[in-house]
Amino acid sequence: MARKRQILVIGNNDDGCTPEVEKLAYDMGSKIAKSNSVLITGGLGGVMRAASRGAHETGGLTVGIIPQNDFSLANEFCDIVIPSGMGLMRDFLNALSADGVIVIGGGAGTLSEICAAYMYKKPIIALKNSGGTASKYADQFLDHRKNVQIIGVETADEAIKCVLEQINT
Repeated sequence: MARKRQILVIGNNDDGCTPEVEKLAYDMGSKIAKSNSVLITGGLGGVMRAASRGAHETGGLTVGIIPQNDFSLANEFCDIVIPSGMGLMRDFLNALSADGVIVIGGGAGTLSEICAAYMYKKPIIALKNSGGTASKYADQFLDHRKNVQIIGVETADEAIKCVLEQINT
């Protein structure tokens, strides 16, 4: 049996997660579940919770890799909780656990995960209309190495199509 694809969704925690961004994340989680992929998030609030809720309510499998060492701190829509106890260093664990990454909004923590994914040449898709780091870095390379271009898209439909194409090439 082949391993399931694992897609990481990253973005704003509770702070800065607008209702519009929350809806994008929910839709993205649902589409990941429908693609028969496993959703991975940082397991906390905001985009992570909304994406987990979308995938969970669509019958998908959700994994939350939290920075703390206490299972109870994960959002209630994580089917599997991995309490890393690594603090911010868990951003690298999140990136390395993913076949592809989708960025919705986000700030400095999200940028840290983008950088980790970039260094390991993971496909990165950014929802351009979600603000934050997703909008700022869409359609760019992070540096002169040009490891992977962060592909900017407008909708969750485009994001899932694009990430699946990138993973399968």
